[in-house]
Amino acid sequence: MPTEAIHTEVLIAGAGPVGLALAAELRRHGVTPLIVDRLAAGANTSRACVIHARTLEMLEPLGVTADLIANGLRVPTFRIRDHDRALMTINFDGIPSAYPFTLMCPQDRTEQILHQHFESLGGAVIRSCELRGYEIRKNGLEVLLNENGAFRTVHARWLVGCDGMHSRVREGAGIGFIGSEYEQSFVLGDVRMEWPLSREEVTLFFSSEGFMVVAPLPAEDRYRIVATADNAPETPSMEFIQSLLKRGPVRRPGQIRTMLWSSRFHIHHRVAQNMRKDRILLCGDAAHVHSPAGGQGMNTGIQDGVSLAKALAQTLGDGEESRLDTWAAERHRIASRVVALTDRMTRMATMKSTSARALRNAAVATVGHLPPVRARLVRNLAGLTN
Repeated sequence: MPTEAIHTEVLIAGAGPVGLALAAELRRHGVTPLIVDRLAAGANTSRACVIHARTLEMLEPLGVTADLIANGLRVPTFRIRDHDRALMTINFDGIPSAYPFTLMCPQDRTEQILHQHFESLGGAVIRSCELRGYEIRKNGLEVLLNENGAFRTVHARWLVGCDGMHSRVREGAGIGFIGSEYEQSFVLGDVRMEWPLSREEVTLFFSSEGFMVVAPLPAEDRYRIVATADNAPETPSMEFIQSLLKRGPVRRPGQIRTMLWSSRFHIHHRVAQNMRKDRILLCGDAAHVHSPAGGQGMNTGIQDGVSLAKALAQTLGDGEESRLDTWAAERHRIASRVVALTDRMTRMATMKSTSARALRNAAVATVGHLPPVRARLVRNLAGLTN
């Protein structure tokens, strides 16, 4: 049976980067949220590692940006290649932002920094605490939590789902998650290797076997490799990841020295029908999931959380809920656009037909020489159109 009840204005389910950004920003606005996570500890693997300019801008008032930059690697160039041939070069150094680069910072570091800032504002995460269900009441919700085997009831005015693609918050609200799954699996590997290209470049390689992204990480010889793979093992070996590098430079191929971490995963491209339903709000992967092409996932989610914090704090102050509808509609529009962009990039990069790939390469090389096209693409990737 449930024990003593807890009362809070905002209950956040999920203490990844999105939930932590939301929670910290709420505290900065004078709201004391309750944030819970089913895991006993935060992430200890790198997972998402790209932070774009708009995200750094939005985290600046929280005081997080300087710490992220100090722990990351500034990379000013994104380049599309077909093996050794450069098809398109996108430079971030000309964007209208104080942060004219992509910041490579492993997710465990990002999460740790956000958590430290949340704690510095007096916050704490309740871990090993799982949301089991909830009921919407007239002026709030009654939520059932399981904390280390003990059931507790929380009375909250708002419940925010930052609990990932398989969100219990979204499912409990009956909000549809529209889209489908890519046929290919994706492989991720963090390695130490000899790599012939500049560490100021993130590279997307087109090849007949599928696409591959190679991005430098903080530490001199550390890199992230992401690639499509039809028959990848659940935990890819160093030999398997090395075989993927055939998609990269031919004249001077990369050579892995140490495998740090690897994973296989399947990717969906989906958007929640609504990001608000009654007293329920959705952020991050609970609201939208998509291909890793372009490194948009965590960025869009953190931007969801930071923008929601302001709207929610104002609504708690004056009771005007219509601004949450405005927030939900705007973030849904942005999420739909991001999912469409990454889906186009993924389908373009995974073409199988020889003739289609030749036409694609010619088209990319042609538009890559058109400054307006490059400028629009770099703004989209940097999040400056959000």
